[in-house]
Order: sequence, then C-alpha cells, then structure tokens
Amino acid sequence: MHPVRSRVRLRGAAVAAALAALLLAPLPGAQRAEAAATLTNTGFESDATGTATPAGWSTYSAAGQNAASFTEAGGHGGGDGLSAYKVETYQYLSGLTNGTYTLSAWVRSGGGQNSAYLALRNCGSAEQRTDLPVTSAWIRIVTPITVTGGACTISINSDANAGNWLNVDDLTFTSGTTGLTVKGVDLSALKKSEDLGGTYKSSSGATGDAVALLKGAGANYGRLKVWVNPADGYNDKARVLATARKIKAQGMKLLVDFHYSDIWADPGAQTKPAAWSGHSYSQLKTDVHNHTYDVLNALKAQGTTADMVQIGNEINTGMLWPEGSTSDWSQLAGLLKSGISAAKAVSSSTQIALHLAHGGDNTLYRTWFDNATAQGVSYDVIALSFYGYWHGALSSLQTNLDDISARYGKKVMVAETAYPFRLDSEDAHENIIDLSSELVTGYPASGAGQSAWLRDVMNVVEAVPNGRGLGVVYWEPAWTAVTGNGWDPADSASGNGWENQALFDYDSRLLPAAAWLAHR
Repeated sequence: MHPVRSRVRLRGAAVAAALAALLLAPLPGAQRAEAAATLTNTGFESDATGTATPAGWSTYSAAGQNAASFTEAGGHGGGDGLSAYKVETYQYLSGLTNGTYTLSAWVRSGGGQNSAYLALRNCGSAEQRTDLPVTSAWIRIVTPITVTGGACTISINSDANAGNWLNVDDLTFTSGTTGLTVKGVDLSALKKSEDLGGTYKSSSGATGDAVALLKGAGANYGRLKVWVNPADGYNDKARVLATARKIKAQGMKLLVDFHYSDIWADPGAQTKPAAWSGHSYSQLKTDVHNHTYDVLNALKAQGTTADMVQIGNEINTGMLWPEGSTSDWSQLAGLLKSGISAAKAVSSSTQIALHLAHGGDNTLYRTWFDNATAQGVSYDVIALSFYGYWHGALSSLQTNLDDISARYGKKVMVAETAYPFRLDSEDAHENIIDLSSELVTGYPASGAGQSAWLRDVMNVVEAVPNGRGLGVVYWEPAWTAVTGNGWDPADSASGNGWENQALFDYDSRLLPAAAWLAHR
C-alpha cells in the first residue's frame, strides 16, 4: 500500500453538523458518492494531486461557506492526500452485516479547532466520536460502533478557526470493538485530606464524598499506594484498608501499589524501609513476601480483595537499593518473584503489574522487560507512568505501547498521568508544573486543556492493537491544597505541589476532565 495524507485546512466559521437527510438526498453544498458495502479509497490514493472530492467520498459544507476539497501530497506514508476547507468528508456504507465494527485512522492536528473528530453515525446505535489529538507526528485513533440496521456513515469533521489544519489517512473499518477496562483514579492522599478537613463537591457545588463523585463521573478503579512505616502513618496498612473499603463500597475495583519503602519510591529513589535497612538479600526477599502477603491478606479478610497489584513503583532502576538494583538483575528478579508469589498466594485471580516511569522511552522498556523475561519473572500487565511535560510526545507513548504489548504479549496500561487546569498555587508551595513553558504544546493549563490531555491519553491506550490497551489511571485527583497534607510525611508544614493537577478545582468542585473517566 502507498498511504497518503488527508489534509484538512479549515478557516472561519463552524461546519454545521450533517443531518441524516443529507446522506439520503443531494443538498446544496454537497457532493455525494454512491453508497457501498466497504470503505473505499481509504488512503485517498485513487486521485491525482488537486482532485476535488476524492473518489468514493462525499463532502458537505454549510450554506454560504467556502467549500473546497482536494488531494495534496505528503501523507502518512507518502503520496497524495485530501485537503479540504470548511467541509465534512464522509462515506455512507450499506449492506453491512449487523455487529460491532471499529474505525481506525492515522491522524495529525495542529489544534485550535473548536472541534476536530472522526464520527460513526446513522449506524442504528448511538453516534460514536473520537477527537483528534494535538500532534505533529502521526497517531492512530480508533472509534467503535454497533451496527444494527445494516448501514453506517464514516465521517471526518472539524469546526475550525483561521489557519487550523488536520490530517487524516489510511482509514480502515473492520469487525470487532474497542474500549477501556480500567478507568482509574489514584486516591492515596484522600484519607489524610479528609482527616485534615478536606472537602469535595460536585461540579454544581453540592458537597459529597470524593470517591462517590469520581465513581459517578465514570471511575471504575481505585489505586492506593502502600508504604511500610511512613512517618505520619498514612499509606500504611491500616489507612490503606480504610480507603479500600470506601473504594469497594462504590463497586469499584482495587489496584494496590507497593512501594517497598517508608516514603516515595521512583526512578531516582528506591530507599529500603528503615526496619529492613540492615537486612541481607535473603532476608529482604522474605521481607517483601511477608509485607505483600500481610497487606493483601488483610484486604481479603475484610472483603476488599485486590484486583490488581503493582510489585514496586516506577522501578526503572530496580527496588530496595542497592540489593535490588537493575545492576544485578538476578537479585531484582528474586525480589519481584517474592512479591508476586505472595500476591498470588492470597488470590490467584489478582493481576500482577510491573510499573516503570518514562512511558515514551521504548528502549528503556525493551531493555527492562527483556531482562525480566530472561529471568523468568511472571506478570500480567505492563504499567507505565506517562506525564507529557516530562515523558515526551503522545506519539512516543503510542509507539512504546504498541511495541511492548506485541513483543511481550501483555496487556498495557498508563498507571499514572495528570495535567494542570491552571498554573498558580492555592497554597504557598510552588507547584511542580507552574510555567507555561513547561506545558505540552497544544494543551493549555485550563479545564479544556486538562480534559483534552486525559481524553487523548485514553484514546492512545484504546488504540493499542489486539485489545491489549487495558486503561488509564489519573494520579491523585483528590490531592487538593489541605493544610498539613503536603509532600513530606515527616513535615506537616510541607506544601502540596499538585493541587493544580487535581480533578477538583480551588473551590473543591469536580472539574470537567473527570467526565472522561466515563470513556467507552
């Protein structure tokens, strides 16, 4: 195949939404192709450069607007593509066998549109849309639909402003469906926030329970970190048990994130718990097993069995340094296996996740999981942290997810992501992301920017081939600015650098981004 580019440059007023009637009879401003049972000219290859209304496609623009559609060079894989002004480009398929279908397309967009999306409509079920991400590199997105009336319309849409552009290429429409199993929220900071007087409200301002509000928005998984003996007592076994009860009471599933530390564990710090500091490697393996079993068995005993468990947190460089560093993979594998065996001993159905940061770094993931495989480490899920302002482009995330899911035959998920809805601080502590220069291009620090970021990360995970994209967890949506609930568990005066990335605003109201937790 010689893929090409569909380039849509749009200016001025909105494109009116196409009505079902325009698909059945010609209208002013419409150029229509005949209905077919299969999607045709999917890469816009059937036309010479400059061709108006590509073969097999129809176009529509609102009355009085400048309607123009033509092919141009420079597609996903080279060749000609489609360029259009203020126009919906669509195909109407008939004679379809009823069932589930998925539209896949490679896209790019410079952003700035009021809307830019692919749609499946008039299919006998609710219209499905997938918004285009802001990206200069090609990204594949998918849109699933259930066809019940033997017909469906595939549509490329934009409501644009002057100078906006988008590209669409190499579309497919095939049987099967997509969706996300995990639509999660990390609630590790919630217990301390509530104990110190933190409150949470619905988007309309009604005070409510944070877990219930997030569940109502669409969350179906709660993630809780476990520290061994933290200075303030929070995130220990007792507090984890308490929040787990709230999560399960809402009908949500539970992901338990073992740090194997008394404090934050990440690629730059994997500090052994103080109680384990003098232990030999052999004893550390026993420590990991006993601690993992103790917490998970207590959860099971109270009726809140963990559905998924992370053995370590962001363990790019290993865990329990120095014994468990990646400089000695045999020892790291032994520690991982100890935790895994404990988790499976409590519940054989609990899924095991191994979690790294830097989710756009494919070389890191290949190196790490090649070593884990060579050492015989058994697991179910590859979990990633992906923060766009640190970890690269969405296209890099997609490349990595697609590669590692196929290379290791595993489900993949983004276990941590977030984005700011503003830059200023509510408390006196400087926010981690507080400068416009730190933001991802095309995603402002606003309610809309935060919403778009979560939406687009979810869309990238949903598009992982063969149904291996498991889901996304939003990190600490309830960590608002509550005095005493800062970064340092040993310092009650430490501030919070995260409140501008929560899913509750500075009036404690649920933000619009939370609605994307209801992603299909």
